[in-house]
Amino acid sequence: MNKISYYLLFTFLTVFGLHAQEEVKLTGKILDQNTKTPLEYATVVVKSNIPGKLATGGITNENGEFNIEVEKGTYTISFEYIGFKSKTLENKVISKNENFGITYLSEDATALEEVEIIAEKTTVEIKLDKKIYNVGKDLTVRGGTVSDVLDNVPSVSVDVEGNVALRGNENVTILINGKPSGLVGLNSTDALRQLPAESIERVEVITSPSARYDAEGTGGILNIILRRSKLQGLNGAITANAGYNPSAGISGNINYRTGDLNIFNTTSYNYREVPGNTNDSRVNFNKEFDDDGNLITDNPDTFVEESSDFDRIRKGFNTNLGVEWYITDSASLTTSILYSESDNESNTQNLLNQFDSNRNLTSSTLRLDPELEDDKTIQYAVNFDKQFETSGHKFTFDFQYEESSEDENSLVNVNGLDSERVATLEDQERILLQTDYVLPIGEKSQFEIGYRGNFNNQSTDYTVEFLNETTNQFEVDNNLSNLFNYREYLTAFYTQFGSKFGKFSYLLGLRFEDTQITIDQPTSGSLVKNQYSGFFPTVNLSYELSDSENVTLAYNRRLRRPRSRFVNPFPSRSSVTSVFQGNPNLAPSYSGTVDVGYVKRFGKYTLDASAYFSRATDVFNFVSFDTGQTVIVNGEELPVINRTPINLATEERLGFEFTLGYRPSRKWNINANFNIFQNETDGVTPNGLNLGNTNTSWFARLNNKYTLPGQIDWQTRLVYRGPSADAQNERDGIFSANLAFSKDLFNEKASIAFNVSDLFNSRVRSQTTTTPTFMSESEFQWRERSFNLSFTYRFNQKKDRRQRQQNNDGGEEFEG
Repeated sequence: MNKISYYLLFTFLTVFGLHAQEEVKLTGKILDQNTKTPLEYATVVVKSNIPGKLATGGITNENGEFNIEVEKGTYTISFEYIGFKSKTLENKVISKNENFGITYLSEDATALEEVEIIAEKTTVEIKLDKKIYNVGKDLTVRGGTVSDVLDNVPSVSVDVEGNVALRGNENVTILINGKPSGLVGLNSTDALRQLPAESIERVEVITSPSARYDAEGTGGILNIILRRSKLQGLNGAITANAGYNPSAGISGNINYRTGDLNIFNTTSYNYREVPGNTNDSRVNFNKEFDDDGNLITDNPDTFVEESSDFDRIRKGFNTNLGVEWYITDSASLTTSILYSESDNESNTQNLLNQFDSNRNLTSSTLRLDPELEDDKTIQYAVNFDKQFETSGHKFTFDFQYEESSEDENSLVNVNGLDSERVATLEDQERILLQTDYVLPIGEKSQFEIGYRGNFNNQSTDYTVEFLNETTNQFEVDNNLSNLFNYREYLTAFYTQFGSKFGKFSYLLGLRFEDTQITIDQPTSGSLVKNQYSGFFPTVNLSYELSDSENVTLAYNRRLRRPRSRFVNPFPSRSSVTSVFQGNPNLAPSYSGTVDVGYVKRFGKYTLDASAYFSRATDVFNFVSFDTGQTVIVNGEELPVINRTPINLATEERLGFEFTLGYRPSRKWNINANFNIFQNETDGVTPNGLNLGNTNTSWFARLNNKYTLPGQIDWQTRLVYRGPSADAQNERDGIFSANLAFSKDLFNEKASIAFNVSDLFNSRVRSQTTTTPTFMSESEFQWRERSFNLSFTYRFNQKKDRRQRQQNNDGGEEFEG
């Protein structure tokens, strides 16, 4: 923590000591003209008459009073409140402290009705290169995690193990504020389950990323934008939640803006107990064949039943503290530090029963695997933003340095005897350098150029020790224990140009990426170096058929890089009969995607439909096969099953998706999302196993929100993931339902919400796996049904008047 203390001291001394401006105060009061009552949270917007100068402003307190600090100058000052007619003072010269006295605002019936509809309409915004999902009104994720939020975003699905998929494709890149982040950590699945939902403002779903983004992720990009306010003065919110299965947490965000400084912090702590279970019934075909496929021996089939219960405890702490300094009217410097720590405990009880050909029980083994996991991440970030006189003309520079560690230790107990110790120690160091320059050309065109460098070093120390029953000492197994060092250096340049003429808009881009990978295996003396580079074009086109109707056409080329675990040749075990082994020869997979979209707003309906086709080469999937090795369990010989990734020939994906929003009344809002897609895979494993397969699957999501009497919001979400299959696995469909109620309190300063996740406890994956040597039927439930009660209190914030971050959010400038 010394690094954090020194960094914070340096940041605050630098920011507070380097810059001071002569400022004056603007004060006054805003009242309702009819009732003469104060208008709390009314907005005062102060815009300078100097081109390119940043606007400022503030909000009124419970007495309708405002107090704003500004530099001396000439301004346009607006007094605004939702549903009321605004008042504006043009070219107001401010040279000293000034009291505006009482400003009366009157209701605007037309504006009031429009604002009320806008505040409750669909939370999905559509732009040229992405869709934006605003989290604020989603009751079903209150007190939840980022993983819960993503599972409620159109086009996105999260399976029972927490794996995120976009349009059914699990190769998705997850960014925080447009950049890789320590919040995602070494294990993105676990990290997304630690970060609270309340810390998110919106999620950008980017199915056709422009050249500005990394080419990684054949499925697309999910960009998570965190909450951050730019309101004057002190404002923030705090949320506390508790639930069952036992869970509790508290999170808060706070901002303080005065003059040229904006100080912001988001902090959270959560405790969760996450029980789960799995069951597996396997038939071993005890037959042997020669190389020509002729039967050599025909031993009777044997049977294995294996069940596991998981009792997990997740404790996580996250804090992000930053200072934004407006150096001049058009330049700002933001520095921040992120610290994340989680202390996890997983107690797994595994029961393995073995049966002979007549299903008589021959042996039973009870395996207890208590695992302790400690994760830590610290990340320093600096952002410089320079705005020029022309609107949209800007230069930005980002630097991030991150250190992460993940330590896992377990002591395995078999039939009452401590017999195995396993330790996995991972350390990672990442550096990000990024710069972007945007130049508007005329009123409707824009040129952009940029650079990004990602430099990642990761080491994994995996140690397995077995008890020597003769000496009663644990001894290292050198056949399993290993040290693995992985280095990935990425250098990228991009340029893009966008324009709009008439009803037609386009954004054309080209990105070049060079990747250098080093796989160092000191245990075996193996050293492998891989290098690959390529160009990645992007095309985004849009045509407005009318003010409420438009069509889009997009193309992009992307790739999927193997993760470090996928290329580690040493095996790691999940049980005595199941082994995962990486493939150091795994090559990246490249894909090209075409997307045609259509958006239509008519009356109470909004329709967003798209058809897409992608073709990927060198696709890598995970295959399971009998290693030919056996292990003795209770005197019985069992085959060892190996699971490994390999490159297949090609994969083609054809899909159709639509989202329909319908608003029968102001109190009722319905949103439905449907996605159907077909995968066709063509490939053969090195041992001749044909993995060619064609599969059609689909998922559907229905959100229904209704305001009950007493202004109680009721929201229900239904999700169904259709059956799917590949060459070895068949998965049944999964249905789940979430239910939530919410009520605003204390004149909307607070809210209380109650939700139930997986109402029918039905979110269970059922799967059948068939290979030439065995067949298994399994069920897996990562988390059982849970209940959650949350309470949120806001100070100097209005529930529906959140200010969005204007800079550094990784978003595009062009809209369709």
